[in-house]
Amino acid sequence: MSYGTHTATYTVVDIRKTFENFVADVRMIARKTNKWTQIYVEDICHDIVKLAELKYLDKVDITLLDKNNKAVQAVRYNVAMDGRTMKGDRAGKNYWPDTPDTRLNAIVFYSSSWHRLTEEQKEQIYIDHGFKIDWTNSSIDTSYSHLRADSAQTYGSKGYELSKTNFN
Repeated sequence: MSYGTHTATYTVVDIRKTFENFVADVRMIARKTNKWTQIYVEDICHDIVKLAELKYLDKVDITLLDKNNKAVQAVRYNVAMDGRTMKGDRAGKNYWPDTPDTRLNAIVFYSSSWHRLTEEQKEQIYIDHGFKIDWTNSSIDTSYSHLRADSAQTYGSKGYELSKTNFN
């Protein structure tokens, strides 16, 4: 019988490498849906990557909503800081329609360490790291229970992972 161990040490560089595929996905979704400008995409991605670098990100959803705020389609990226992926998959599988009367929304789910911060500490992080978006609370139903979930790619570097799930 043999036993093995798995250890991974990742750095901010590995987090950035992992998020390169996320950024590529978001750019592609924005282009296909015609809902966000590329400048807006860069602003959103800046903030999300910064939250990840600071270990304040648990997961993030990009959601296409109808005029009643019901998800038409969504993608979720779950963060794993203790993953097994040393090198991740390629970006892709972004089959999003340009549907009239819809809009895109980015929903950030913060880590438990973020929730332990005071409001003043959170505000200081936004200032110190040049956040671009005025993030607010969301009441959007992110269970996506009316959509079908499909596991997609895993993006990662040296044990830092983003597991992608598409909801159609």
